[in-house]
Amino acid sequence: MTRKSFLALWGGLVLFFSGGVQAAFEGGDPAAGEAKAALCGGCHGMDGNSPDATFPRLAGQYEGYIVKQLRDFQTGLRTNNDTMAGMAATVATIQDAKDIAAYYSRQKMAKKPLAPIDKKLATKGEKLFNEGNPRSGVYGCINCHGPRGKGRAKHISQFPVIGGQHRDYLIKQLKDFKEGRRYNDPAGMMVDIAKRLTDEEIRAVSEYLAAQLP
Repeated sequence: MTRKSFLALWGGLVLFFSGGVQAAFEGGDPAAGEAKAALCGGCHGMDGNSPDATFPRLAGQYEGYIVKQLRDFQTGLRTNNDTMAGMAATVATIQDAKDIAAYYSRQKMAKKPLAPIDKKLATKGEKLFNEGNPRSGVYGCINCHGPRGKGRAKHISQFPVIGGQHRDYLIKQLKDFKEGRRYNDPAGMMVDIAKRLTDEEIRAVSEYLAAQLP
């Protein structure tokens, strides 16, 4: 994928989702969602800050992104976690999914990572995140995920908040995209990028993002 085609695709996706498609996954009731999220809290934490790095933080994540991932697990579009597929099946309605997502989106992300940050590796990851790797055709993650990985805007929530996410979880997702175990990204963008990343680059950018807490 050339830089020109990448930017054209990115712009098209922004217009597509901001035109109302992603809005269909929003509009939940956070008060109702707190009770409905009881089962989710066992893995993700009731405040959305999971105590295990293999489960993602949901605190502060976009509503629309959470709902989409639930729906993708339910429909089989996302298949890289059997436990989550089973849990998603217990979410009975789209309104339940919206309410759960609304609740978690309003929680505050924890201020400390679960594991110490390798600052030297994080510095390499920061450069990759912001500038990409022109030699291998990797575009800077900042273009879709915003400064420090904190997202671009609520109305384009197909690009999630990843700044402050657990390092181990990020590494697994990038490797799953790279190796074909996950493929529910918009237009295959993450699959294309992940295939161009080395294992060292995956570790570095994940280390950097894990440090981007409040």
